[in-house]
Amino acid sequence: MAKKLITSLAAVGLLLTIPCGCKKPFSDREQDNNVFRFSGSGSPVTMDPAAASSTYENLVVTSIYDQFYEYKYLARPFELKPKLAAGMPDVSDDGLVYTFRIKKGIRYADDPCFPDGEGREVVVQDFIFSLKRIFDPKNLPQGEWVWRGKIKGLDEWKATGSDYSQEIEGLKAVDDYTLQITVNEPFPQLVYTLAMGYSSFVPREAVEHYGKEFSLNPVGSGPYALKSFTTRKAVLAKNENYREEYFDLEYEGYDPETQAWVGLEVLDGKRIPIMDNVEAHFMKESMTRWNSLNKGNEIHFGKIPTALTHMVASQLKPLKLKPDYAKKFKGMSLPDFGFVYMSFNMADPRIGHNQDPERDRRNRLLRMAIRKAFDWDQRNQRFYNDMGIIFPGIIPPRLDAHDPDLPESYVKADYTQAREYLEAGGWTAENLPILEYGVTATVLDIQMFEQFRGWLEKIGYPREKVVLKTYASFGDYNRAVKQKEVMLIPMGWNLDYPDSENVLQLFYGPNQSPGSNTSNYDNPEFNKLFKQTKTMQPSPERTELYQKMNRMILEDVPTISGMTRNNPYVWYHNVVYYHSDSPHGSLLKYAYMRPGSTGEGMN
Repeated sequence: MAKKLITSLAAVGLLLTIPCGCKKPFSDREQDNNVFRFSGSGSPVTMDPAAASSTYENLVVTSIYDQFYEYKYLARPFELKPKLAAGMPDVSDDGLVYTFRIKKGIRYADDPCFPDGEGREVVVQDFIFSLKRIFDPKNLPQGEWVWRGKIKGLDEWKATGSDYSQEIEGLKAVDDYTLQITVNEPFPQLVYTLAMGYSSFVPREAVEHYGKEFSLNPVGSGPYALKSFTTRKAVLAKNENYREEYFDLEYEGYDPETQAWVGLEVLDGKRIPIMDNVEAHFMKESMTRWNSLNKGNEIHFGKIPTALTHMVASQLKPLKLKPDYAKKFKGMSLPDFGFVYMSFNMADPRIGHNQDPERDRRNRLLRMAIRKAFDWDQRNQRFYNDMGIIFPGIIPPRLDAHDPDLPESYVKADYTQAREYLEAGGWTAENLPILEYGVTATVLDIQMFEQFRGWLEKIGYPREKVVLKTYASFGDYNRAVKQKEVMLIPMGWNLDYPDSENVLQLFYGPNQSPGSNTSNYDNPEFNKLFKQTKTMQPSPERTELYQKMNRMILEDVPTISGMTRNNPYVWYHNVVYYHSDSPHGSLLKYAYMRPGSTGEGMN
């Protein structure tokens, strides 16, 4: 399929937003029930699976590309299922050799990169090529941290020059449909990682054909293919080569007691993808996205803007819509499978690690003071309608290793104690360092900065020393973070898989930027424990070590954490869509609109 190319990208990705209570739910243009439309906060920076690192980009990548596995749409707790794989892997008794088989006859979408423009069959050699790309520095990869040190010979392949003609001992194509992966030591999370967007099957032909433009010209075997892309809108069209696959309500983990109200039964037996086309409209501000519905009515599903939540809902816990909105919408609140936090750039000697032991001690006390000034309760009330779930540390409540006994004092503001920490560190208004707070240039982010600066003023931090540093887009901000240029780093993390290892790795020294450790925290003791636990199977012993590492983060203060957002979502009655917080997955392929309906007053 020929692509309509692509203007320059202005970043951030697909954060689903919301409809408002307009009288006519859909314009005439939207009576095409083969198009699912929603809005997002900005366009992805890249659609190259090797470099796509944000939650936003992952939604596009997993819609266009195939991975070995994905998560069942409705099952809770989360449960993996084969996507391109023919089943779960065979594992050797010592846990070092995994044998994966993929389905036969799967084809890439038609594209000019292939002879005669016809998509060829997917083979396991494509995965080997894709993983090599993630370990090739020329591609500016973001996913190397997932498999670094894990697969036999892969790190050595990179160290000797990333020669694609050279084989890797731990990646063996037994035949076109069978892959054998040998790991250096037990790697319990391996199968989880093969559901991540980084593990996408990428055809070599596309990379070679598009060259530097490959990141804007994705070619995959997933349910959708890119039809057009601009900074304002992305259009995905059904991949005509997509395999014959039907929705199985029971297999996907349907629970009638908790999910019957959504109307999901109508999906049973429908061919995937259900909608022929998906449109994502990019608008930075949440209020603009809300107003977009009034003007063009193109949004079918979304998140209620915080400023309007009380106008739309009569009750938040659980979510209950006001009568006028309930006539048009269904709604639910859903906690993120992750958390928000603010990290310090520990590579910055002004506030982080410092070779001078005395300054290092004083910097820790400064970070402790800032943490005690940070008021999670106020942040939650003002920006999240008091719906967020606040917890100490970095292991959220939905993970098994969460420690409910950690003192709440770690997440409670205390301005008196904060000033005491400053005094203990010898910090005064004259010698306090300038703090640079990085954000994207949105109204919401700037408001959060002003709140943060107000807290610090209360502990004696000079206002002029708390400086806002804005970036035009999330992509620009993320690049600066990856280059260690941001001092105070507000971030959010959605888990890649349901294992606390996935949040602890955010602070593992070797994962420093441009890897996932954006705080650049590097504690040898923490690193040692992380290496020990990453080979352990789930057990009380592993949980105990996870919790010990969590306490180390609380003591060293590389971050201020944290809160799980609890977001209110609504969608028109004629839309059948169960918003999932699953770590990864092509959720758009399950979206459905009832034929011929307008949404008015439907149940």
